[in-house]
Amino acid sequence: MQRFSHSELPKGLYESVFGIEEYLKSCGFDQKLLGLMKFRVSQINHCVYCLDMHYKEAIAAGETELKLYSISAWREAPYYSNKERAVLSYAEKLTLLSQNEVSDEDIENLGKFFSRKEIANLTLAIAQINTWNRLMDAFRFEPGKHRVNQK
Repeated sequence: MQRFSHSELPKGLYESVFGIEEYLKSCGFDQKLLGLMKFRVSQINHCVYCLDMHYKEAIAAGETELKLYSISAWREAPYYSNKERAVLSYAEKLTLLSQNEVSDEDIENLGKFFSRKEIANLTLAIAQINTWNRLMDAFRFEPGKHRVNQK
C-alpha cells in the first residue's frame, strides 16, 4: 500500500535526486549496463517498484529477458560478459557493504574495463539506485505503472 504520494514529498527532494539521475544519463556511461546493475541492486533490496521500472527500461534499451530473469545467478550463467560480472560484483559489494569490503582487487578488476572517472560514475550510480530503493521502500509508491520514458 502506498504510504506517500508524490505531492506529499518535501519540495526539492525529488528534484535533487533526479538531478543526480540526469547527470548519470549524460556522463557517457553505458546505459544498458547501468540498467542491468540497477535491476540487480533493486532485486537485492527487494524493491518491487524499482524492479518493475528497471525491467521495462532494460528491455527497452535492448537487454535480453534471459539476463534479467537469471540475474540472481549471474555467477553461474555463461552469458554475462567479464565487464558485466565486474559491475555486478562491485554493485553487490557496495549494496551489501555491511557484509562486504570493497578491495583493491575489486577496483583493479573494474580498471580492466573502465577509467577512474567511469569507476567514480559507476560508484555514484550504485549509490543512487540504493537511494531510490530506500526511498521507494519508505514511500511505497505503487508498482506496476511505470512507463518507459516517463518520470
